[in-house]
Order: sequence, then structure tokens, then C-alpha cells
Amino acid sequence: MRWALDEAGLPYEERLIGFEDQKTESYRRMQPFGQVPVYEEDGLVLFESGAIVLHIAEKSEALMPSEPNARARTKTWIFAALNSLEQHVQNYTSLDLFFAKEEWAKQRRPSALETLQGRLQDLARWMEGREYLEERFTAGDLMMSSVLRIMRHTELLAKYPVLAAYHQRCEARPAFQKALAAQMAPFAKNAPPGM
Repeated sequence: MRWALDEAGLPYEERLIGFEDQKTESYRRMQPFGQVPVYEEDGLVLFESGAIVLHIAEKSEALMPSEPNARARTKTWIFAALNSLEQHVQNYTSLDLFFAKEEWAKQRRPSALETLQGRLQDLARWMEGREYLEERFTAGDLMMSSVLRIMRHTELLAKYPVLAAYHQRCEARPAFQKALAAQMAPFAKNAPPGM
């Protein structure tokens, strides 16, 4: 979300919350599942990253082309990132990071990996000869590269050089670098000494 705001050149204020805040009734009125992020703008409250990015993109030519067909394709890629790829990335990542020692996860991992690799191969095929998903960087690329970032603990993207290059191109953008630095600053400030 912060990346989208920076790409769009829109001003914003952050409000950091803790795990205890996510359980409060007031927060649950904004985000029924107690997750982050939540976006507030002039009385409008949105949750779910895809919905927030889409809302921000619709305010900015930088993220959402004005031509109707290009707009529609950008929206398609936002949904593709979240529906066609993210669920498989999250499934595999959960097995790897949270359940790696569980016997059931060890049995499930090969098929999860096979499914994910199929999706990555499909995306790699689309990306052949392209810099971005469509003719230029859009909110679709922002969401897709955010989903690919979830796999940063693996070497999976390296197996698809076209995807690795695409992901690096997206994360090299100044708005991403600015957003990431701002996102990490509170963690660095509050990290225990020696970490």
C-alpha cells in the first residue's frame, strides 16, 4: 500500500499498530479479520491490499492507464496476482516457514511446489520479451511483484530468469525503495541492541 502511494505521488500518514491493537473492537470495526493494512481516507475505510491498491491506482495515471482497455487489463493483473498466484505462493511458503517439521507438511510440499512451479512457468511464458505485464509499469505489476516477494526466502525465482529480472526491475523502482526503507525504519529503531 505504501509503495502504491509513493508511486502515485500521493501524500499519506502512517499509523503503526501492535498485535494487541489488532484484537480491539475499534480495529475490528475497520478490519473484521484483524489484519493489516487498513486504509483511511476522508471517512472511507478500506481493508485488503488488493482493494486498497486498486483504489489508489484509480487516482493515478502512474498506476492505472486512462485508456479503458489498458485499465481493464491492469485490473485483471491485480486480480491475477491475488487469485491465480498468491494462494499458491502462500500455501508453499506456509509449508516451508511454519510447518516444515510436520510430517503432513513434508508429504504435502512436493505437490504444492509442483503447482506453484506451474503457475510461475505460466507467468514466465507471459513475461518473455516484456519488461512489465503490459506495456508499462502499472498497479498490476506492483501487486504481482509484491506476491513474488513473498518467496524471497527461496531460490524459486532464480529458476525463472525472466521472472527474477522482472522482480528485480520492479523492486529497483525509486518508489519501492523509498517505501521499503520507510516500512523497515520502525523495526530498525525498535530492534533490541545487537540485532
